[in-house]
Amino acid sequence: MRNPAGRKTPRTSQIVFGERQHLLRVLDSVERSALPAARLDQERRVIEQLIHARTQELNHINSGWDEKVGVVLSAEVKPEALDQIFRQAPKEDYYLLRLISEHPKVTAKTLSKLSHHPYSAIRENIARHPNSDAATLTRLSHDRAQPLWYLVAFNPNAPAPLRKKLQERMRRLGEKSATQ
Repeated sequence: MRNPAGRKTPRTSQIVFGERQHLLRVLDSVERSALPAARLDQERRVIEQLIHARTQELNHINSGWDEKVGVVLSAEVKPEALDQIFRQAPKEDYYLLRLISEHPKVTAKTLSKLSHHPYSAIRENIARHPNSDAATLTRLSHDRAQPLWYLVAFNPNAPAPLRKKLQERMRRLGEKSATQ
């Protein structure tokens, strides 16, 4: 896969995890198929090797990856644990960092630090997160790389004058598109 500039796209945890999930569904499908035993065994072996390779790749990105994801997905996780996992995670661990950015217990401090991440889905989560602080939301509303202002416009933690200004911008854009 190549991006528009012709460079190869980095293999982030978001991509590798998606591949592994897809392979697990393929394995499930193959196991439910009426295949001759020898072919079933061969295909199962190949698919399981591919799944194992993706698991190793995830652990290469961030050791103990599945365990860390399990901690982040836990309803009992403490905000301090989320912050620690965030601080230890490599920037390429898009999936884990995205999960942290949408967790209901993540602190405003962690969200503020995470709001500089290059993955747009993380910044979108932070722009709409109820724990984001006013300073982070104000900065995100000025992001030129991505129109996050429309998400900030409805976040109750954004300063009221900023929300009003952004909602007015949205209204004007709606009127402009309605007249065209």
